[in-house]
Amino acid sequence: MKKDNSKKKSTSLRKKSVSVVLFATIIISLITVSVSGIFYSYNIFEHYKRLSEQLADTAASLMSAQDIVRYYNEVKKIGPYDDKKYNSDEAYRLAYDEEVNAIKDEKYQQMLDTLFVFEDQSKSRNDIEYIYVQVLEENQVTYIFDADHTEDQYQLGTVRPISEEVIDNDGLENGVPAFISNNPDDGWLCSCMRPIRDSNGNPVALVGVDISMGKVVTLGIIYVAALIVIVIFIAGLLIWFILRGVDKSLVKPINQLSNAARSFVEDKGDEMNKESSISTLNIHTGDEVETLWKSIQHMERDINDYITNLTAVTAEKERIGAELSLATRIQADMLPNIFPAFPERKDLDIYAAMTPAKEVGGDFYDFFLVDDSHLAMVMADVSGKGVPAALFMMMSKILIQNAVLSGKSPAEALMTVNNQICANNREEMFVTVWLGVVDLKSGLLTAANAGHEKPIVKSPDGDFELFNDRHGFVIGGMEGLKYRNYEIQLHKGSKLFLYTDGVAEATDSNDELYGTERTLGALNGCKDGEPKAVLEAVKKSVDAFVGTAPQFDDLTMLCFEFKGVEGTTLTLEATDENLQQVMDFVDGILEENGASMKTQMKINLAVEEIYVNIAHYAYGNSVGMAEISAICNDGEIIISFKDSGVPYNPLEKPDPDITLPAEEREIGGLGIYLTKKTMDSVSYEYKDNQNVLTLTKNI
Repeated sequence: MKKDNSKKKSTSLRKKSVSVVLFATIIISLITVSVSGIFYSYNIFEHYKRLSEQLADTAASLMSAQDIVRYYNEVKKIGPYDDKKYNSDEAYRLAYDEEVNAIKDEKYQQMLDTLFVFEDQSKSRNDIEYIYVQVLEENQVTYIFDADHTEDQYQLGTVRPISEEVIDNDGLENGVPAFISNNPDDGWLCSCMRPIRDSNGNPVALVGVDISMGKVVTLGIIYVAALIVIVIFIAGLLIWFILRGVDKSLVKPINQLSNAARSFVEDKGDEMNKESSISTLNIHTGDEVETLWKSIQHMERDINDYITNLTAVTAEKERIGAELSLATRIQADMLPNIFPAFPERKDLDIYAAMTPAKEVGGDFYDFFLVDDSHLAMVMADVSGKGVPAALFMMMSKILIQNAVLSGKSPAEALMTVNNQICANNREEMFVTVWLGVVDLKSGLLTAANAGHEKPIVKSPDGDFELFNDRHGFVIGGMEGLKYRNYEIQLHKGSKLFLYTDGVAEATDSNDELYGTERTLGALNGCKDGEPKAVLEAVKKSVDAFVGTAPQFDDLTMLCFEFKGVEGTTLTLEATDENLQQVMDFVDGILEENGASMKTQMKINLAVEEIYVNIAHYAYGNSVGMAEISAICNDGEIIISFKDSGVPYNPLEKPDPDITLPAEEREIGGLGIYLTKKTMDSVSYEYKDNQNVLTLTKNI
């Protein structure tokens, strides 16, 4: 199991203050000790350097340069002193001592004693370790005097390699300045060499003074240690005082504020808590903490006011939400929403749906029966969104329905509604409307378009296709406008799809439009389904395209399928031999529906005329198929003839002049003329590569 690192341990302000002060104290202590140690060492070392130079100058003034030169010259005659031979060869030692002692006269002993006395007198005060006199020549020195009481005393004539300090100072002109050294044998020393000059001022030898620095270094260490102890003690006192000050002026007030703020939050729901503990605090530190307390007091008052206002706003919002929810239900109830809409009718199927972009929308659809054989359908889109659009939508819906039910055609109804809305439209809102009335007997759809989307129509055996209808101006845009009707012939199995721009203009996250082509693709993917299935397929396609993008506009759709009244269809070869079969087919339907003998005879003459024309002229010398369908509904029969022969509209042939004698009239045309006279209506169209002639007669 992984550890939850989201919760980090909190550190108190007191601990943080201690850490900061302690860190600062350590840094200051280190700086103080370092600076003090460096300053102390520098001054002490400089003092001893000056002291060693003074002692060396004093010792040099006590020496005789002439005698030192004489001693040096005599020692040179004896030869260099050999330590190893001196310590191992007794004869060499006795001989060398005898020769050297011969050189040491009374003057030599006096100068050596002077050095001893000077060393002894200075040792108690200045810790002189060594005083000696050397003569420098090339890369070596020759000892003349060595005031050393121990057995390590250098004898007269002892030769030693020249030291690096002497080499670095390049000769004896000014001697060797004082310097501090540390070696395992002698420890810390402050050494200095000053020249002994002859009467002409020329240096002839060096007086060296070594002062022991052991006590000085020890005292320095003691000084630094004492300084560290003092600094730590002072730092401890400082931390104690600072912490007391932090507790009093910072930690305690902040803890009070924290506890009061927590109490304010926890007790806010208690109506008995009339006054918050924040207001009852008394913090007067005279600094930013007091300013913070005053700011929190002000914030507390603002929060109380905000909560009071928020409570009122929330209550108002809940009221508005409830009203919007009620408005949504009212709007849904205003639109036909119970399906199947006409369960007792077998000649139609219709389904509609609306998905508003907000709680309530401006789109609306409507459908209703004008009478038993006419169905009105409306698809509209009000400008804007929300409650204003919904109110405008309801008014428009009622006005349109009233105009259609009063017997007006779609164009007349739109003109009437437009004038009514323009008469009192201060907000200058408008609505696009498609209005159509379909004759459920013949399938003839009469429609008018006021700036709305083009309808999409599907023939019984074809695909959904966009119908380029005539557009008028929007409703509410300008008073006094006129609209035009147009017609669409629907056949059994035809479908009509109506929609608002929320379908074609649905956008995905890349702001790409769904478009008409995708709409047609979704429709044709379910073209044989029932209207409900068609709308569900389109909605699913739109949702898949839009994805996670927000819905921009209302999504409203309606699908109508014309099924026609119950009847039968006869399909056979268009030959004279099959004429009797056609007549029997029509007579059977007429008899079932109680047609009179007179009416039956008129219909038989018309059926025979049309069928014989198909058999004789539709396919030339070949034989083709003919389809005859007959439908009876509400005392009316509709008979349709279909063939795939040469396109021919018999209604375009001029009517014969029956006032002329038979011998003077042109041959042909009398049969179709009689058909038009005996039938209530005769219509022709060429559709899907077929001649379609329809007869209508009230029986």
